Amino acid sequence: MEGDSVTLHTDDTVRYKPYVQWRFGPENTIIIIQFNGRGPNITYFNDKRIKDRLQMDNQTGSLTIRNIRTTDSGLYQVRSRVSSESFNVTVYARLPIPIITRDSSNCSSSSSSQNCSLMCSVLNVSHVSLSWYKGISLLSRISVSDLSINLSLPLEVEYQDKNTYSCVLNNPISNQTTHLDISQLCQTCADRVHCCGFTEAVIRLVISAVMGVATVAILVYDIRSRRAEQKRRTSQSVPE
Repeated sequence: MEGDSVTLHTDDTVRYKPYVQWRFGPENTIIIIQFNGRGPNITYFNDKRIKDRLQMDNQTGSLTIRNIRTTDSGLYQVRSRVSSESFNVTVYARLPIPIITRDSSNCSSSSSSQNCSLMCSVLNVSHVSLSWYKGISLLSRISVSDLSINLSLPLEVEYQDKNTYSCVLNNPISNQTTHLDISQLCQTCADRVHCCGFTEAVIRLVISAVMGVATVAILVYDIRSRRAEQKRRTSQSVPE
């Protein structure tokens, strides 16, 4: 997993040899570290991408990669004077938590038998599968391999459904699960405030309040204008 420390352990054919060298890449073309056995020093080669995160045990030849990254995935090979050993390393990014949202565009007054449309989504993922489960039964699944993309998977349930649903994002070594709370996301549309969400209700209340204040202000202004006009006429009608 990205961010972990990983140790590649050498076998007995490599250990305790007077010369150990680690290489990286599809053709083992990049020398990243070596130890010649004639002194305490280990030579780290100028690969800035990984150099500062490497550590080799000069007794066993094992290599540790700290704070491993997805770009560190690939083939590693350790060589001694008489043998070699290879490691194929795959580093997976940490998984985000799936987000379940409701499609509120179909909000309308209706019976409780109408379906509730949901969407489970994740952003910027690769080498993962996104799935809907009803209890432990798989309902649907979508997968992506190399590209880093956004994934979404729809689901429809009834408003009064009492089953347990969950959306699961997983790769070969980990998973993230979000459980569906039907009572929160799938309320019936008998009441617009409950159906269309708290935000819309607040907006409607604010608009109503603003309109009410504006109406009162206009009435007050009109009353004051009339009184001022009446006083002006009265003062003009009084003889000097």
